[in-house]
Amino acid sequence: MKYYAKSLSRLISELSKLPGIGGKTAQRLAFHILSMEDKDAVAIADSIVEAKKNMKYCSICGNLTDIDPCSICNDPSRDQSVVCVVESPRDVFAMERMKEFRGLYHVLHGAISPMDGIGPEDINLKQLIVRLQQNDIKEVILATNPNIEGEATAMYTARLIKPAGIKVTRIAHGVPVGGDLEYADEITLSKAMEGRREL
Repeated sequence: MKYYAKSLSRLISELSKLPGIGGKTAQRLAFHILSMEDKDAVAIADSIVEAKKNMKYCSICGNLTDIDPCSICNDPSRDQSVVCVVESPRDVFAMERMKEFRGLYHVLHGAISPMDGIGPEDINLKQLIVRLQQNDIKEVILATNPNIEGEATAMYTARLIKPAGIKVTRIAHGVPVGGDLEYADEITLSKAMEGRREL
């Protein structure tokens, strides 16, 4: 990027560090930012600084929040006896979009992956066990991703929790709504068959 001014080159370089942003997209974004009104560009920069400064992890569930405990843990209308275990704060936002789950969450901040050197002690499992011991939890829903790491994490977590007599369930996965069977892989179809229910 020798043909760009130093400041522009740095902006492109920093933008390209974002996930899913390659060199061309970073370049496009940089030129767009430079063409914006000063106040709009400053508002973007300020919002990044403010989010980095104010956002933290909830001391109870581990979700991203600007208050502690988070608004979900603080909500008395939510079912305090059900905890949905997810891998990341993004998963909490995905679950909340559906507007049907009214329980609490626990964010693991990762999944067990021996290939990547991530064991049970590297994710937020210990805090989950402490939480279950200190509260009257009736059900734990394991909503980890339907991949090898997510399945391993769900199985390991279930084995930890079941001896306490707490009901442990796993979200169903299979063929997506609007999907065609001919395009589904064998694992997806297998999971769909396992999760079938009577009509």
